[in-house]
Amino acid sequence: MALEQAKKYLTEKGYADRIIELEESSATVQLAAEALGVEPGMIAKTMSFLQGEQPVLILTEGTARIDNRKYKDTFHIKAKMIPFEEVEEIIGHAPGGVCPFGVKEGIKVYLDESLKRFDTVYPAAGNDHSAVRLTIEDLENAVDSEGWIDVCKEIEV
Repeated sequence: MALEQAKKYLTEKGYADRIIELEESSATVQLAAEALGVEPGMIAKTMSFLQGEQPVLILTEGTARIDNRKYKDTFHIKAKMIPFEEVEEIIGHAPGGVCPFGVKEGIKVYLDESLKRFDTVYPAAGNDHSAVRLTIEDLENAVDSEGWIDVCKEIEV
């Protein structure tokens, strides 16, 4: 069902032709990178947080880690990830397929600056056997985001 929601959303945005359905699992950054034949950083990892009662998604490059100080400076609240078993109910996609496409109403989405290291990134497309190939410009156009933020630790290249 979540894959269908993401497909519908991406169709409305004009990006349905970019969806990749995989035989292999894409449930983790490493598995997705191997299945797609790309480096792990190119996987646009969607992390889910709760800020009080407000669910928030942050897309980062695949190997990025949240910097708790930057997160608190940006949002004025401590980073609190949504518990694994609650993600699907709150977001609308199960862990391994969480993406910013076709999520439940009222969820805020942010894009992290770490993604800008790459010209093309691959977020999930609603389940753990999918991805969508997007340039950074396409990602900006496809995602109804609150904008760009910088909440990740510096990545050593």
